[in-house]
Amino acid sequence: MEKKKPRYSVKSPGRGGYRPGSGRKPGSTTKVRLEDLLEDVETATNMPFTQRVALNYAMAIDRSDWARVENYDKALLNKMVADLSQVEITEDEDTVTAKRAAFAAAIAAVAGPGQEPGK
Repeated sequence: MEKKKPRYSVKSPGRGGYRPGSGRKPGSTTKVRLEDLLEDVETATNMPFTQRVALNYAMAIDRSDWARVENYDKALLNKMVADLSQVEITEDEDTVTAKRAAFAAAIAAVAGPGQEPGK
């Protein structure tokens, strides 16, 4: 039997791991920005992106494409729930006064006894 020749005449170094100079360079501009993408979609379709999403959703319902409708339902529901879960914080005058007094006391404690804050 004849001995087979190796596939490569010179053994190559390992194929994985860090390679100097590889990867995205700092400040590179090839990354797509969301604003640019949405603007391009609006230009290509002659309608705002949100209107396009609503139209596609209605068309999926008309076609009885229930898998796609379910995907739209999940995406839209996730967006609505995320928007509704944000809590609006309102403060009355008593709360603001109490916070000011607590802040002044904390600054006075840091400044030391008998010293005015900031001096």
